[in-house]
Amino acid sequence: MSQRVFVVGGAITSFIGKHHPDFVWKKHPDFGKRENPSLEQTLHKAALDALEATGVPASSVERAYVGNFAGELFSSQGHLGAMLAAASPGLAYLPAMRVEGACASGGLAFLAGVDAIRAGANVVLVVGAEVQTTVGARKGAEFLARAAHFAQERAIDEFTFPCMFARRARHYFASSDATAEDTALVVAKAYACAAKNPLAHMHTRTLTLEQARDSDCFLANEEYKSYLRLSDCSQVSDGGAALVLVSERGLQKLEKQADALELIGAGHACGPLGNVADLTWLDVTARAASRAYSQAGLAPSDVQVAEVHDCFSVTELLMYEALGFAARGRGAELVREGATDLTGRIPVNTGGGLIAYGHPVGATGVKQILEIWKQTSGKAGAYQLAQPPQIGLCANMGGDDRTSVVTIFRK
Repeated sequence: MSQRVFVVGGAITSFIGKHHPDFVWKKHPDFGKRENPSLEQTLHKAALDALEATGVPASSVERAYVGNFAGELFSSQGHLGAMLAAASPGLAYLPAMRVEGACASGGLAFLAGVDAIRAGANVVLVVGAEVQTTVGARKGAEFLARAAHFAQERAIDEFTFPCMFARRARHYFASSDATAEDTALVVAKAYACAAKNPLAHMHTRTLTLEQARDSDCFLANEEYKSYLRLSDCSQVSDGGAALVLVSERGLQKLEKQADALELIGAGHACGPLGNVADLTWLDVTARAASRAYSQAGLAPSDVQVAEVHDCFSVTELLMYEALGFAARGRGAELVREGATDLTGRIPVNTGGGLIAYGHPVGATGVKQILEIWKQTSGKAGAYQLAQPPQIGLCANMGGDDRTSVVTIFRK
């Protein structure tokens, strides 16, 4: 690294969608009276709130990167770097661009900001935003299937990605002692954490272990249908997140330095799209994690808190193994033991994860980093860990583990 890189804070909008009290849908009392925030509004709010929270003037930002996956599909809007430049007069004429890598778009936008700092910039704005509730579930599933190899994999089911991870669950259950009871534990943990997080999509909606077990199996593919329930899925959410990155020189110019979080390791890997060699192993995430640990000079046992990509409940168990928190085939033991709970030895997804915090695709990777920043700064509110951690990890995955970004931070 030619320059040290620090996260000095940022902002996360509320993640909203079906079942959130502020989300307007046909049966909402405000239906016809107001509309849900647009992609433009979400993008601007996240960015401006981040600048205000960190005390960084818009005119001080030297570069900006926007993580977004499917703006053209859900919102009929691309060209989001220029849209960000419209958020404030201070951002006009700023070098800004959009970065895309399916559900890892936010993590990739962050890495682009890191590269800018290492190349000599001192202040960089990273934003992630996605609005996905503009169409129905089936059309949305078709849009999201673009993160797969569409020509080869779309036909597996009308709900392409849920079915692809049901396929993973079938193979994983067959090769380990993990069961649907374990994935229900992941879901119950996520909802318990989200209940403590006012920004979470499912903040006001409870889901017990029994309810998670009894949730409907909705896939049409009979081979995989029984391996995935509705409760096992992450939320279709709208939302945004933004953070400010600075160099050491940039940090020295800021008043708010005490909560700075330093990036000490980063790994990025891609696997051949449409070609998963082993359905029981997240090989791309494992490769990205290896690079991040090597760069940080740390081992998995050094990590004190983690944000991992739980697009489906089985994915969280697979993440435990790919990141080295558990041996292969042993990930379920962690959730059974409570090791990944808020009071466990390696808390994971403390704000509710994608399953209950929500999953506005382009915002997820940015939100994950801010969740680590909150925990290490002692600012996570009701879900703050008893002892603020010093070392945190994020794993942001795109598609069926075809793109992965793993980052490691130190307070």
